[in-house]
Amino acid sequence: MFIKSDFKSSTIQSIAYDKDEKKLWLTFKSGLYEYEGVEPELADALVESESKGKFFSANIKDKFTFVKVEQE
Repeated sequence: MFIKSDFKSSTIQSIAYDKDEKKLWLTFKSGLYEYEGVEPELADALVESESKGKFFSANIKDKFTFVKVEQE
């Protein structure tokens, strides 16, 4: 599992990924979302992308099942 938050993005605040579960967690200003079935290569490409928001919109948004995670 990895967690990344040391990047600049106006859309995404942090990225976490569990390759065994193929789950991606993205923190936006609106909250934390969990995406299922995300392949490790796609998660790595998101982390390495120059624009996290553009990559998310083109490759993840509306392509994976997701839930908003309720935080305590």
